[in-house]
Amino acid sequence: MATPFCAAAASCRLTVSPPAVTAPAAPARVRARRGMVAVRAEAGVGGINPSIRKEEAKVVDTVLAEELSKPLTPYCRCWRSGTFPLCDGSHAKHNKETGDNVGPLLVKK
Repeated sequence: MATPFCAAAASCRLTVSPPAVTAPAAPARVRARRGMVAVRAEAGVGGINPSIRKEEAKVVDTVLAEELSKPLTPYCRCWRSGTFPLCDGSHAKHNKETGDNVGPLLVKK
């Protein structure tokens, strides 16, 4: 299941906590809406970020919109781009392999 917080559906596990109040059994989709949903990458599957700047504790990039050279700049959200943080279209291959639907973040100047 792909979510806004999980770029690679194949490498994430969906965990649904039980409802706070005990209620009669309900379909799983109803219980999921009432409970808290947590998505986390599976370390054994490669995680969401397979290879980009792994030596850093957290990958963070800052770009000032007025300093962009193009009027529309695509930024990677799939963590597969060879030009990270810019998008190079690698999400197309990722989506085909995993069934995900991730695309770039488009920043307008």
